[in-house]
Amino acid sequence: MLRVEEIYKDYDGKPLLRGITFEVGQGELVCLLGSSGSGKSTMLRIIAGLEDPKSGKVCLDGIDISQKPTHERGFGLMFQDYALFPHRSVAENIAFGLRMARLPKSEIDILVRKALESIHMQDFAARPVTELSGGEQQRVALARALAPDPRLLMLDEPLGALDHSLRTELLKDLRKRLHDSQKPVIYVTHDQEEAFALADRLLLLNDGLLVQEGAPETVFNRPANAWVASFLGLGNLVPGKIIDDGRVETALGLLELQTQSEIEIGSDCVLLLRPEDALLGEKAEQLAHHLRAIVRDSVFQGEHYRLEVLAGDTLLQVNSQYDIDPGQPLSLGWLQNALLCLPVS
Repeated sequence: MLRVEEIYKDYDGKPLLRGITFEVGQGELVCLLGSSGSGKSTMLRIIAGLEDPKSGKVCLDGIDISQKPTHERGFGLMFQDYALFPHRSVAENIAFGLRMARLPKSEIDILVRKALESIHMQDFAARPVTELSGGEQQRVALARALAPDPRLLMLDEPLGALDHSLRTELLKDLRKRLHDSQKPVIYVTHDQEEAFALADRLLLLNDGLLVQEGAPETVFNRPANAWVASFLGLGNLVPGKIIDDGRVETALGLLELQTQSEIEIGSDCVLLLRPEDALLGEKAEQLAHHLRAIVRDSVFQGEHYRLEVLAGDTLLQVNSQYDIDPGQPLSLGWLQNALLCLPVS
């Protein structure tokens, strides 16, 4: 439904977006995920028509809309701070976009009532938005964005200003409302938890490039490179070099992979060793290659203890079902099929 093609954008003479291309299908919820400064919000503003790209185009249903002004694109945009009008009531905020579209008052009243019913806030119509909780304000902002029946809905860090407990509480509700709308959605966030909880498909931006796209489970199981694995916090990243088919030289010794790496022999690489995949104690000692380590720290994390261990000169994080005192020796290792060899970039 939406396609952006080869979008380039500079900021202060430096490249911010470097040839971004992707599509969003009807009813699909796509998350633009990346760290601050990666170009996520700028990409959103270009799609909305609030900024012009240096080059490239935005197409809707196969038609180039790059030169169309914002108000003619028919898109809904919800900002991080919600941008609600503090001097107006809930109903007046929801009606704003409908009035801008010059709809008849009778039609506006009907659409506002339906919008209030959709967020279960019929009794809040006359209340000033300044008297609402953060979660209620978010629902009003979303209802306002959806009321004009936009062709595409875009959300820029809508949970970013909320504390963790409230954000977790609102995620499930937000996902249901976005999917129920059946609108194509672009959701910008730097928070991996939000992205994995909401997205049908992830687009990871780094340094102005689209470094990986795919379903959340695909990105989690097969990160494209070391940056993706590091950004998502997937586990220990150990630098190495491909020695020959299936063998990697690292500071932890020579490690063998279950399958041949696609990285060229002699090239640098990074091994991903996930904490949850580590075998400890007697299980590790049954492996052909295991490590001797010293426990440095142990932190209870609910379902397990997260151990920080020192293997040679390398610090590693591993999960344990048991608390182990600092200073204790520990054998650990990973099955060959649990080792993932990644390109450096």
